[in-house]
Amino acid sequence: MFTGIPTRMLNRKLVSRFMVFAFVLILFWAGPPVSSMSAGEKSSQEAPKNEGLVKAPDATWTFAVSGDSRNCGDVVMPEIAAGAQAHDAAFYWHLGDFRLGSDVDQDMTNEEGYRGHHISVSRYLSSHWNDFIQNQLLPFGQTPVFLAIGNHESHFKTQQDYLVEFANWLNTPIIQKQRLEDNSFDYGLRAYYHWKIGGVDFFTMDNAGDEQFDTGQVRWFESALKRDEADPNVHTIVLGMHEPLPHGVSPHSMDESAQGIESGSQVYKDLLQAEQESHKHVYVIAAHLHAYIVDAYNTEYWKTHGGVLPGWIIGTAGASRVSLSRLLPGASEAMTNVYGYLVGTVNPPGSDPGSVSLKFYQVKESDVPRAVVDKFTPELTHWCFEENRSGGSPVPGIR
Repeated sequence: MFTGIPTRMLNRKLVSRFMVFAFVLILFWAGPPVSSMSAGEKSSQEAPKNEGLVKAPDATWTFAVSGDSRNCGDVVMPEIAAGAQAHDAAFYWHLGDFRLGSDVDQDMTNEEGYRGHHISVSRYLSSHWNDFIQNQLLPFGQTPVFLAIGNHESHFKTQQDYLVEFANWLNTPIIQKQRLEDNSFDYGLRAYYHWKIGGVDFFTMDNAGDEQFDTGQVRWFESALKRDEADPNVHTIVLGMHEPLPHGVSPHSMDESAQGIESGSQVYKDLLQAEQESHKHVYVIAAHLHAYIVDAYNTEYWKTHGGVLPGWIIGTAGASRVSLSRLLPGASEAMTNVYGYLVGTVNPPGSDPGSVSLKFYQVKESDVPRAVVDKFTPELTHWCFEENRSGGSPVPGIR
C-alpha cells in the first residue's frame, strides 16, 4: 500500500494529520471560543480586567448591585450603569436573570433591527445573551461587573452554556487569583466564586436550580468562610445570589425546594456563626422577587432559630414587577412597581471598620438616556415603567 513512499515522508504526513485531528478535537471539547459566539467580536465583549480593585482596609468606597433585568432590562440597565459610575462604584454586581429565556423579552421586540419582525425561538435563543451583553453590560464601560446565575439562565440553556458565554466575566484576574489562593490546583470555572477587596469578602453563590446549593458548593463556602473567620484582615462577609435564603419574608426563595431549604438554612447558620462568634459584619443580598425589600430575614423563624441577619432583596433591574400580597411580616421597607439599584458604602464615616451601608436609588422614566429611548421607542419605554407589572397591559402591537 505504501510502496514508493519514503518512510520519512510517510511519518511526516501521519504526524501532520494527527496534529490536525488533535486540534479539531480540542476545539470540539472546549466549545467555541468566546470571540466566535453570537456576541460578535471579542473586543466588543471583553470584561474590564479589574486589576484596580484594591482598597485600603479603612478606606471608604462604594459598589452597586441589583438583579432581574429581563423584560425591560435593556431600557433600565443603561441608567443603572450611569448611576454606578456617578457614585464611583468600584464594581457592579448583577444577581441573575439577565433575559426572560422562556419567551422573547419585550425590549427586544421593540429594538432597532428586530422591530416589526417576528423573532423565532431559535433566533432568540441564539441572540438573547448577546443582547444582554451589548445593551446591559457594555454601558458599564470600565466599571467591573460581577455576575450571578439566575434560574432564567437555565431556560433552554445548560450551565456549560452559561460558563462559556460569560467566561470573560467569570474568570477575571481577581476571581482567578482568589480561586488559586484557596486551592493552587483549582483551575475549574464555576458559577460560584468569591473575591476580596479591602477586608471585605464578596461571595457569589449559585442557587439557580432546585438542586442547589449542592454538597460541593456548601463545602467550598464553609471552607472559605472558616478561613475568613480566622483572618483578622477580613472584617466583612457579603453574600450575593439570585434566590433569597429560606425562611425569610419572601416565599419566592429557596423555600420552594427541599434541597433549597436544607442547604440554604445551613449557609444561613454558617453566616450567623461568622457574625456571632467571629464578630464579622455579615450582609445578605438577593434578587428573584421583582421588588425592593429591606430586612428580608426579620421573621419569627429566624428570631427563634439563631438570629436575624441583615438582608436585602433587589430584583428591580427591569423584570416585570410583582404583587407583594404573599410577603410575610417583618420587612421594614417593601416597594414594588419600581426599578433601581443599591449602592453599598464600605466604611462609611463614623462607622465600625468593615461596616456597609446600603441605599436604594430609584430609576425613573425621565432618567432613561435619550439614545436608549430612541433605540427602543418612547412607547416601549413608557410601557416598561407603567405596565411592566402584575396585571399590566400587554405591549401595544406585540402581545
